[in-house]
Amino acid sequence: MSRRRQIYEGKAKILYEGPEPGTLIQYFKDDATAFNAQKKGTISGKGVLNNRISEHVFTLLAGIGVPTHFIRRLNMREQLIRQAEIIPIEVVVRNVAAGSIVKRLGLEEGSQLPRTIIEYYYKDDALGDPMVADEHIACFGWASQEEMHDIADMAIRVNDFMCGLFAGIGIRLVDFKLEFGRVFENDYARVILADEISPDGCRLWDMATNEKLDKDRFRQDLGGEVEAYQEVARRLGLLPEGDTTVLDMEKHRKSRTKK
Repeated sequence: MSRRRQIYEGKAKILYEGPEPGTLIQYFKDDATAFNAQKKGTISGKGVLNNRISEHVFTLLAGIGVPTHFIRRLNMREQLIRQAEIIPIEVVVRNVAAGSIVKRLGLEEGSQLPRTIIEYYYKDDALGDPMVADEHIACFGWASQEEMHDIADMAIRVNDFMCGLFAGIGIRLVDFKLEFGRVFENDYARVILADEISPDGCRLWDMATNEKLDKDRFRQDLGGEVEAYQEVARRLGLLPEGDTTVLDMEKHRKSRTKK
């Protein structure tokens, strides 16, 4: 597919104009960032793996009735998505104590939370994506009360489904981030799941060893980032055991580009 006009570039993805009105092309990069982009690096082949993993999870979620922006995967790094007006709220769903909540509340990392917690963060890099409450969201009109009900309901549905999905392949779903957007149909706007679901935005721990299979390997300088992402893809059945075809093809593409 020929390259189209760039609409937006974020930390991990680029959005291009889609082939039809109301569509975009989402390109997955290898760039890795942490701590509000204070730490930057590259995880070779990450974009290829995240594209496949996100496609798989979004397809399964659509199968249980969760509306998403995903239409289809186009190639190794790109997928066709519905254009949506992104709601400026990051939704974080927590099942196990890890990350910022450990420092905020003095919890022990890895301890099971008494119940699933949903947190909201205002999407603003300059402010460091501050945590906000429903009152802030309503006060500043970032989303309506009805939209927030839909978001909370979908977040719980996604969590329930993904906990089962990952538990079935020996992975503990510690926490994850979701983003939502509005799509307009005639005069009616509805909320759909947007962005991506991948090891970039999920904490995924091996159930037997607690080994981290996500971007925390980059955040904490643990190394083995590519291998961790590959392991998640393999367990999901997207990368057969011993098969490195996806990354071999990516290396071949890069070598051709350099010539």
